[in-house]
Amino acid sequence: MTMTMRTQRGASGAGFTLIELLVALFITAIIFAMGYGSINRALEDQDALKDRQDRLAALQTTMRVFEQDFVQLAPRPVRDQVGDGSLACLIAVPLGQTAYLGPSVSSSLNSTLGSSSSGSSSGAGSSSLSTPPSALSGTADNSAQTDLVIFTRTGWANPAGIQRPALERVSYRIDKGTLVRMHYPVLDITETTLPLKRDMIDKVKAVSFRFLTDARQWIDQWPPPGAADLRLRPFAVEITLDLEDWGRVVRIIEVPT
Repeated sequence: MTMTMRTQRGASGAGFTLIELLVALFITAIIFAMGYGSINRALEDQDALKDRQDRLAALQTTMRVFEQDFVQLAPRPVRDQVGDGSLACLIAVPLGQTAYLGPSVSSSLNSTLGSSSSGSSSGAGSSSLSTPPSALSGTADNSAQTDLVIFTRTGWANPAGIQRPALERVSYRIDKGTLVRMHYPVLDITETTLPLKRDMIDKVKAVSFRFLTDARQWIDQWPPPGAADLRLRPFAVEITLDLEDWGRVVRIIEVPT
């Protein structure tokens, strides 16, 4: 009898009390919470790293396309939209100025680029340095979606064998903070010609260009003041890309002669 009572008393004292179970559950919950926080931070870091990688890839692609365009800059002027004059192979003006030098432009704008609205004769035709009717400026606040720079380049691939030249007319503009590259299916653009657009990089505050002349001087417009040759090209192009997150990125591209 005594041995049976001792065995029953020992069996009843071998279990866990309610407090012990609560402590064990509390410790388990803390471990799970710590583990979940670590996993969540790892996933957030992975997403942030992927975003930075995508951003870097977009910037590298933009600069590579810039280099491909300006390295293959072609000395080929084009006709203006109304056919009254010719456009230089490369046109860019300082921020806030206009680059359209058509028949109705004022003389003050003509003097900005060192030419007159009537133009003068040259090997490529009239020297009326005009672009499509838009201003060339490089801030993201431009609601008119105006061109930053417009030029002719070579090397347009034609794998389908379409009857067209290997030259193309290319321009850049900022549209709602996004740098957009546009190229046209024809060189001599008319008012009905629609460009093909490609978004390059977003969060763009401003884009500016500088050009190295034969006198080894940097200027912020092209053609240089007083130049009448529509085929004139710079020796190098400096591109400054001002981004909201990465600040200023500068790239200098040599133009082969």
